[in-house]
Amino acid sequence: MGLATDFQQILEALPPDWTDLEVDLRIDDERQYIDSAVALSQVNAQVYSRAEWHWRLLVAHSFGHAAAPETVLGVLSKLDGDGVTGELALAEVREGRSEVVQMWGRPESVREEFRQRRSI
Repeated sequence: MGLATDFQQILEALPPDWTDLEVDLRIDDERQYIDSAVALSQVNAQVYSRAEWHWRLLVAHSFGHAAAPETVLGVLSKLDGDGVTGELALAEVREGRSEVVQMWGRPESVREEFRQRRSI
């Protein structure tokens, strides 16, 4: 099974109100490390200091300072296409938060749509 498929399974198992998650990535062949690092730079993968894992991927559901799930899925699909194999492990999931948005002066319809989209 490829990295993109593993990541898609992680996404499908998340609760609907997840806001961000952290996924650890380890590749099987360390000779592919540099080429993988170039592709993973598109999602701002953090290099791990622990020896058994190579990167930590920060993923945001709909807002925040992390990569979009669609972008991470695309990068992992590229790695799959390049023949990179490895393992993903879900490190942390955060859920139930929403961003602070200034609503003063906005009509009630905008406020209601915001509450509906953010499940507040």
